[in-house]
Formats: sequence, structure tokens, C-alpha cells
Amino acid sequence: MTPACVADYRDAARRRLPRVLFDYIDGGAYGETTLAANVEDLRRLTLRQRVLRDVSQLSTTTEIFGQALSMPVVLAPIGLAGLYARRGEVQAARAARAAEVPFALSTMGVCDLEEVAGAATPPWFQLYMIRDRGFMTELLDRAARAACPVLVFTVDLPVPGARYRDTRNGMTSHAPTARVARALDGLRHPRWLWDVHIRGRPHALGNLASAETGLDDLSRFWSWTRRNFDPSVTWKDIDWVRDRWPGPIVLKGVLDAEDAREARRCGVDGVVVSNHGGRQLDGVASGIAALPAVAEAVGGDLTVLMDGGVRSGLDVLKALAAGAKACLIGRAWAWALGARGEAGVSHVLAILREELRVAMSLTGCTDVRAAGRELLEG
Repeated sequence: MTPACVADYRDAARRRLPRVLFDYIDGGAYGETTLAANVEDLRRLTLRQRVLRDVSQLSTTTEIFGQALSMPVVLAPIGLAGLYARRGEVQAARAARAAEVPFALSTMGVCDLEEVAGAATPPWFQLYMIRDRGFMTELLDRAARAACPVLVFTVDLPVPGARYRDTRNGMTSHAPTARVARALDGLRHPRWLWDVHIRGRPHALGNLASAETGLDDLSRFWSWTRRNFDPSVTWKDIDWVRDRWPGPIVLKGVLDAEDAREARRCGVDGVVVSNHGGRQLDGVASGIAALPAVAEAVGGDLTVLMDGGVRSGLDVLKALAAGAKACLIGRAWAWALGARGEAGVSHVLAILREELRVAMSLTGCTDVRAAGRELLEG
């Protein structure tokens, strides 16, 4: 069956990937209430259908931080993507390059900055605040040398969220029984085993290779995260990053309008309205629910992006109408990568583009740069 939408790629990824990896992509924190709200709140947002408008000429192009985009979509940073398909970050970056949209590389990527930049184009680079500021300085220097155009600084993960699926499937466990269960899970997925486990090595987290060895083991990856992410980070640390990064900085993980105003005072260039895909604090607002207040607070001064629950081009248009300049998509491209590699990511981007064009036509919106509240009911 040819996938027709993002949901079809989710089903395909579930079949192809070991459970531990599918759950890592698919799951959220606690009871996954916010994960569900991200999708449901977008679904319930109502567009105004308009008729007898000349929609023969549509423009989906936009510009962010001086970079031309063929549509207002960015591939969000996703950790461990090199375990979903062989050298997964490279495959996704190539698909993004072909579609003329940015790819954001996670600090926790299997492929490192240099590999991705050399195989495609310099990615946006996502970074966390790490206790070892010397190592952080090294990462920032590497990103600058690789000509990464934007730094995406994630601020909503001082500690990892309580992700029950990862506990239940043994992803975070050092126990021998969990290791055996993960191995058997891999054996039950022979296509993944051949493509990724055998042909896709090395599996260590490339950007962290100089910090610690042995990060090709999933349980050690989580241990390193808990030891090295810095829960003491405050707004003054953003000044530290600003002093060491020459280009645009986007803070990812802002839900509160006052936090957005504080980001503006810190001199950053943009914010991503995000609850980390529902993977951190459950019970908080969905991205689309939080977006209007943030956009109203700082939209004239900062570039406002949004992620969380975006599963279609229709969702992209709704987010633009609610105040975002573009959307980051995460699970949508991760499922596609896990299902069909680069071809899957390319296809999902093509699906989103066509869905966006149809939605624009039926709402009378001829240019994504002009999309605003007038597209929404109420």
C-alpha cells in the first residue's frame, strides 16, 4: 500500500522498527495527555472555507533568518534518528535539502555535525545546556566551523521527563534481561536489523564522541543524559551562549508568554512554542493552544515557530493562522524515516506541501506569508 498521509507512515514504522525504537519516537511523558492534546487541539481548530476567490497562483515560499524555504516547514531535531534508518540523520538531511527546507540536527544524533554537513547542507544545530561548559564551547565551535546557520537551543529539558513506555520496554534499563529483550526485539525485525544494526554502524552518538565512549548502548545514553544535562540553567546562561554563537539563536520549548518576553530581553532571535512533543511535563498546554499568546507577546520582535502535533499541511496552515511563521515537524519525518528512509521523508514532505496547497486554495489564502487570524473561525 502506498502511504497517503503521515498516519500511514506511523503504521509502517510500527511494523518495521523494533518496539523500543518505535516507542521512543511515538511516546510521551506520564499518561501522554499533552501528547494527545497537541494533535487534538489542532484537529479542533476550525478554518473558514472561502469560495469564488482566485487561487490559481499560490505561493508556499517564505524566509526565516535569511534562509529561503520552499514551504514553512523545518525538520525538527530528533535524537537517535540514525537508529531508525541507516545513517538516518544524513538521509533526512538529504530529503530536506531536496525539498528546500531546513533540517535541524539533534545533539543526540547518531551522525555528527561534520558527517551531515558534508553529505547534505549545513544543518541547523540543536543544543542542550550541558554541565561541562568547555565541551559546550567545543560543540558551538564545531557548529560554527560547519557553517550551521541557526542554533536551536532547547530549554525545556533540565531533566528528562517521565516516559513510561521507555521504562516498560526496557530502553532505560541496564539489567541483563532488558538487554536480551532488546536483542530479541531486533531479531524480530530483520529488515531493520540488516539495514541499520549491521550496515548502519557506528551507532555511537557522534556529536558526543569526544565527551564519552560507549554511548552506542541505549541505557548508557540515558545515564549520560541524566548526569550531564544541567538543571541549574537560568536566563543568565543564555547570555553565555549568545557570547559564543555568532548567528541566530532560537529558544525551543517556550510555552509561556512571559518566558517569551524574557527571551526577547535576552537578545535571542526566535522561539519555538513547544512542549517537547508532549515528552516532558504532561498536563501543560498544547503547542497550538499556547501559540497565540506567545505570538502576541513577541511576534513583532522575534521569529515565532511552533511544533507539537503537526501531522498534515492542513495543520501547518492552522499554525500559521494562529501566529507561527513556520512549523517544526518531528514525529512525521521520524516515522517516515523509520518506514522508508530518505524516500519516506521526501514523500512526507511532498504530502505536506500538497496538503498545504489544497488548504490554502479552499481558504482563499494565496500566500503563506499573509496567513493570519482571518483564516480561522471565531
